[in-house]
Amino acid sequence: MQEEPTGPENLLAHARAPTLSRRRRPPHPKISLLSLPKSVLQAHSPMPQPVEEGAREEEAPLEEAGELRADGGVAAPVSTAQPVPQVSSSSSGEEDGDGDDEDAEGPLLPSCPVCMNAWTADGEHRVSCIPCGHVYGRSCLEKWLAQCGKKSATCPQCGKMFRQKNIINLYAPEVVVPNNDLEKQVLSLRDKNEVLENQQQKLFEEIKEYKRQILYQQRLINESSSKRQKMAEQSSDGAMDAESLPSLRAHGGSSDLCQFVLQNEFVLDGARVMGIDVSSQIIVASGRAPGVSAEHVLTKICMFSRQETKVRLPPNTKAVRDICITSGGLAIFASLGRKLSLLSMTTNNVVLQYDLPAPGWSCSGDQTGPNHVYAGLQNGMLLVFDTRQTKGPLHSLSGLSTNPVHTIHSVVDDSGSTKIISASSIGPCIWDVDGSENRPNLLTGTENQGVCISLACATPSSDLIVASFRPRVEFSGDGTASQMAISQSPTLSSSGKLGSHALLRRTSSTSFVKEQICNGNVSELRMSKSAIIPCSGNGQHIFAYGDESVRGVRTWLLPSFQPLADLKPHRQPILDLRFAASSTKKYLGCLSEEKLQVFRIRS
Repeated sequence: MQEEPTGPENLLAHARAPTLSRRRRPPHPKISLLSLPKSVLQAHSPMPQPVEEGAREEEAPLEEAGELRADGGVAAPVSTAQPVPQVSSSSSGEEDGDGDDEDAEGPLLPSCPVCMNAWTADGEHRVSCIPCGHVYGRSCLEKWLAQCGKKSATCPQCGKMFRQKNIINLYAPEVVVPNNDLEKQVLSLRDKNEVLENQQQKLFEEIKEYKRQILYQQRLINESSSKRQKMAEQSSDGAMDAESLPSLRAHGGSSDLCQFVLQNEFVLDGARVMGIDVSSQIIVASGRAPGVSAEHVLTKICMFSRQETKVRLPPNTKAVRDICITSGGLAIFASLGRKLSLLSMTTNNVVLQYDLPAPGWSCSGDQTGPNHVYAGLQNGMLLVFDTRQTKGPLHSLSGLSTNPVHTIHSVVDDSGSTKIISASSIGPCIWDVDGSENRPNLLTGTENQGVCISLACATPSSDLIVASFRPRVEFSGDGTASQMAISQSPTLSSSGKLGSHALLRRTSSTSFVKEQICNGNVSELRMSKSAIIPCSGNGQHIFAYGDESVRGVRTWLLPSFQPLADLKPHRQPILDLRFAASSTKKYLGCLSEEKLQVFRIRS
């Protein structure tokens, strides 16, 4: 291959060629002027030819540019400015530079415009300039002079004359060569570091939560051991008091009355309420479907096969507030879309839907037959429906207030009449839906107890009910909180307040009397769920409540409210608690936003 000539004529021919990309870097030491700026080539084309030594120059004598040094360089005069701290190859010294073209091509890198290689602070290719002010690597200027074959040459950019002795070394403390790739790598590493720090923080929080649960379980085990030892000592002495009844186990809790065995645990996302069909071993839970649309769906879960089925609801249904499963194989649910819907558990289709005058908050089937259903509304009303009539409700009953009816239980009294026991913030009420009364009666002894947030009934007779209250914050006329209300509601922790659970016993078909009160931790915001579990054979009952201080379920023996057991905790507060039973099986469902637990009750 024939080598391309490298004489001055060849260089000048290249200089007249169109300007290529500034980032092209020909191999060193071959000198190329292909990357000269467009503005320079347009202003100085063609370039003047080299002239002989002694030729007439239009500029002032070059010797005034500096003093000759021993090494052949020229030192700057004493009166010159301070050394330049940073060097750039921008050709801003041109009198007729085209700034628009410069900006369009992007910022210039601090490199030699001849070889396009970065110059250095010292050495052969150190940064240097000539009297016209343009900056090059010193080795490139010396090679340009050698190729011209004379002692003088023209500046490759502006065409002004310079000699060997006019090359001035610039003393810069540091030559910075920006690297866009390195900057991108630094930014990428910085983003990755932030992501790793966030992941580390989440892991620390999870570890902290696991440690808390381990300590809690260890405390339960220690309490169990001490109580067993106490029971053994008292048994040897022939005595045993009521406080020695509980006996806790790692899988949940147990006592001499009932044992709670964790049968299944299901992972859910965004669950709110649930219902249990004991006969078919099916659990129905409400929630949102994943995705952008976030549709409201029902999830049917088989307790044995763990198979899940998603049932999509009509788009106007909105969030489901309560679910009740009837003996006839229908799932009733009340929703904020002002709908009371009946879902067939066999076909997974909504077979009947009623329009409500206000958002639905609670619902219930009838204990005496499959045809009547009930709905509690946000405005305090109670509606009675007959599924054989699809036009509308049979009765529309007004409540004692306009507060939402958050709980409904259908019960039967001693005479066989159906009664509805409901709860709103003013307290528990009883409705005579079979009689002529259109308004409920507030149960005696609960008037000044506080804000009612939960109601549990011992169905079907409901001789016992437990109403849970949180303190009522009262305000005086000037807007200051009543000191009495504050003193009665001390905060236990950030997850709850010190409230109360009131046990009421039936004295007649429509009357109850307050029998016992137990203080306990209650939710500050939620309308919590609770349940009363009958113990077989001995006529005793257990009260179960979702306690936010332990993120799990606590149980008490009724009527004494003696603590029994704390079941396996969750990481999120308990949102729903359901007891369901058949002639041979009893289940307790415990639902949080992240998972569902099903306990088998042995008694």
